[in-house]
Amino acid sequence: MTKFKDMIYKRPDMDALLGAYAALCREAESASSPEQLVNAIDRHETLYASFQTQSCLSYIRHTIDTRDAFYEAEKDFFDEHTPEFEEAVNAFYDVLLTSPHRAGAESLCGKIFFDTVEVSRKCFSPEIVPLLKEENALLSRYQKLIASARIPFDGQILNVSKLTSYKLSPDREVRKAALYAEGEFYLSVGEEIDEIYDQMVRVRTEIAHKLGYRSFTEVGYLRMKRTSYSREDVEAFRAAVRKHIVPAVCELKKKQSEKNGIADMKMHDDLIIFPEGNAKPQGSASDILAAGREMYHRMSEETAEFVDFLYDSELLDVEAKDGKAVGGYCEMLADYKASFIFSNFNGTSGDVDVLTHEAGHAFADYMVRDLPYREIMNPTLEGCETHSMSMEFFAWRYLDLFYGEETDKAKYCHLAESFSFIPYGCIVDEFQHIMYDRPELTKAQRHEVWEQLERTYRPYLDRTGVPFFGDGRGWQRQLHIFLHPFYYIDYCLAQTESLVFWAESQEDYEAAFDKYMRFVNKGGTLPFRELCECASIPDPFGEDALVRIAGSVSDWFAKR
Repeated sequence: MTKFKDMIYKRPDMDALLGAYAALCREAESASSPEQLVNAIDRHETLYASFQTQSCLSYIRHTIDTRDAFYEAEKDFFDEHTPEFEEAVNAFYDVLLTSPHRAGAESLCGKIFFDTVEVSRKCFSPEIVPLLKEENALLSRYQKLIASARIPFDGQILNVSKLTSYKLSPDREVRKAALYAEGEFYLSVGEEIDEIYDQMVRVRTEIAHKLGYRSFTEVGYLRMKRTSYSREDVEAFRAAVRKHIVPAVCELKKKQSEKNGIADMKMHDDLIIFPEGNAKPQGSASDILAAGREMYHRMSEETAEFVDFLYDSELLDVEAKDGKAVGGYCEMLADYKASFIFSNFNGTSGDVDVLTHEAGHAFADYMVRDLPYREIMNPTLEGCETHSMSMEFFAWRYLDLFYGEETDKAKYCHLAESFSFIPYGCIVDEFQHIMYDRPELTKAQRHEVWEQLERTYRPYLDRTGVPFFGDGRGWQRQLHIFLHPFYYIDYCLAQTESLVFWAESQEDYEAAFDKYMRFVNKGGTLPFRELCECASIPDPFGEDALVRIAGSVSDWFAKR
């Protein structure tokens, strides 16, 4: 077992790596049997895992402290050279896809391996390498800009993450002031964010055109490796959300207003569900981590083994610090068959949510760590998010470890926030479709589009007069719009499936958890809709799943 601090970072030798891939192409081209082709694939997996591990080590250590000059330079190195590596990998993929031994190799590796390779190949060409480098530089520029926040508040200088606890204060004036302070920061960098996104849309549109597509939307879907559903399926899902989920969320918000005794609910009231304040986890960050370890020991033998590996290998960095990037994530370090969890604890329920969410990803990685190929290890991202969002709900049985007497409040808040998220996630997704379908939009028109989508999906939310948020600029703070285009609908699809698991766990926890484990243990060996079928849960695209969760959630709240 290697601890994270002892994992050795070494910048890849790009000349040697590219040369190894050139040799690998020659080997695959001269393969005289499916077995020889698979031998070449095995060597590709080793090369890829090594590059990916060093890239992730660099990225993790950079986001832990964006001021670290060494890892900032290494991040710049990967921004510059990853497209060249991808070019070499795709040249190898070309050989695989055209090999006369492809059919035989499919029988040995699995058809989904080659399906995934084929999708990857459709969104790459050597011609776009300079544009990919430009795109990577823009991503880093945006992330560093947000991490640079120094917000004066309550006699302190805070970053965006540390401001969150104030936005959840039971004191209405405090949370209003905190929201306004956050808005003022984003306004201060708004022009630069607009400029960054202008360039992103231009670069990504040019990438699409060079690849022969009408818009980047098509490229975005290919990058997400979606093989079991289409843009039309996503549009139908959003329509069903507008029909079934938005009205139910509006009713829930009305109940929240009554519970809080606030007739004129404003944006700074939206996250407060109880007048005395939402549930907070007990104790320090160390106490929360200890409770997490106890929870996973109680949950199952598999989760117990996993959490001991996670903690003993010190694969977490969870406390908010100056210079640390915002957000949370889980990254796989392939050479170590280990996943690292990054987050920004801030003394709110989000600390527990992040621990259970990101640990859900890491647990799923742990369960499939011995599968032979990266391409079949993880499902597409809506499947990965089903792992993590469902784990949040399977943690309900053990929330007393974190919240004590406030456990019931914590469940109420978590369910309300999870259900209310789905319309917001649809805003992010539809916004991106419009942006890349209409790249000619001006900065002001982008804000107008966001404003209209807010009124459509969150008609209850009064943002009047709030700096930044009140004039259609809220999209600028959504990290995924910049770093991971078209990712956000995956959260909505996964949230739907996680609420199905939640509803079933209320009736029979063990049976629901068994279904969840069936879903997890398949890794990426099946497309998303087939994973749902394997776990005996409805896929989210028909209206049945959304009608079902709207009813289950509304019934649960009606009894409380």
